[in-house]
Amino acid sequence: MYEVIFLWALALVYIVFSVIQDLKTREIANWITFSLAVFAIVFRFFYSLFEHDNFLFLFHGLAGLAIFFALGNLFYYSRVFAGGDAKLMIALGAILPVFPVFSQNIFSFAAFLLIFLFSGFVYILIASTMLCIRNFKKFKKEFTEQIRKRRKLLRITNIAGIAFILLGFVNLYFLYLGILIFFIFYLYFFSKSIDESCMIREIKTIHLREGDWLYSNVKIGNKIIKSSWDGLSKEEISLIKKKCKTVKIRQGIPFSPNFLIAFIIFILLKIFNVSLWNSFW
Repeated sequence: MYEVIFLWALALVYIVFSVIQDLKTREIANWITFSLAVFAIVFRFFYSLFEHDNFLFLFHGLAGLAIFFALGNLFYYSRVFAGGDAKLMIALGAILPVFPVFSQNIFSFAAFLLIFLFSGFVYILIASTMLCIRNFKKFKKEFTEQIRKRRKLLRITNIAGIAFILLGFVNLYFLYLGILIFFIFYLYFFSKSIDESCMIREIKTIHLREGDWLYSNVKIGNKIIKSSWDGLSKEEISLIKKKCKTVKIRQGIPFSPNFLIAFIIFILLKIFNVSLWNSFW
């Protein structure tokens, strides 16, 4: 059991450091995520070496790392995660598999992801609501503008939602579907308005950092520096500094705190709710 405690403690320490750095600088350094994965794999190697378990503990860690490498890249290229978040997710793949049977570890991965996605939704909703309250005038103006731009789509959605809710008298599932249509559509308006009204900042170019997201393309002479998900490179920042004093960037809500929340919930459920975990196994 000590090997599991060590891995969990190691992960918690690294996640806390990641959260602190993310909140301060809006990025997670590569050395944090890479060294977490390396330390976890090295520990698994020596544990297997001395415990004579045919290196199962090591192989499970490598398999978890490979699975979460795929997941991290999926979230990154789907534009759900920034680079640091994706790398932190990958590193956790070396931490999570702690069971001797790999099928149990697969259930463990699924449980963590479910917790992570649910807590992430709640976390983003709370953080967005706080931003909305803090910048209510800007948000209200942008929300009104978003609705004005999409009046036709709004009418269609409202008609469809009301129709399904009325069909709920025939079958309750139609009621749920109607409510879901309204929820998803207005949640999109809400998130889009938050993004445009609260997440855009104009900063001096001397404060630009590698990985910052431009709000829109910037033309420097004959060269166009595009606003991309990968963020600005050092070369692009150098060009912008030569020609521009200020520039607009898009800032996201730091997502690393959700890693800490989800991991703590994951551990607590494992320790204190045996019946729930037995249902997975």
